[in-house]
Amino acid sequence: MGMDETGFFEELFQDAPVMALFMIMIFIFVISGFAYVIIKGLYTWNSNNGKELLRESAKLVTKRTEIGSGSEDSTGFTSYFVTYEFTDGRREEFEVSGKVYGLQVEGDQGELSYQGTRFKGFQRQGTSL
Repeated sequence: MGMDETGFFEELFQDAPVMALFMIMIFIFVISGFAYVIIKGLYTWNSNNGKELLRESAKLVTKRTEIGSGSEDSTGFTSYFVTYEFTDGRREEFEVSGKVYGLQVEGDQGELSYQGTRFKGFQRQGTSL
């Protein structure tokens, strides 16, 4: 014969503290993830504010997009990135708006304005974005 009903329920309730501990660990993990993202964002924002606004000659060497999917209740999103190469050979990538992304072409040369990791503008030879 199989296990009686009393034995089944005793085993189930003995595992309840383990399940409660597991749920608490998941909750702490999720909250920690949110806290990390928020703290990292605030650190980057504060770090950028503390840096001086720089203007340097640069060439747009590449453009890329990153597409994120939304959930059932929201639409997806697209992030736009441009990479510039400076006269000393180093490269920096910046996230830009879709408008700025669309108006720039790989190979454009001009003066790049930025503050830390924050794109401020790019003045192409003869025009301004």
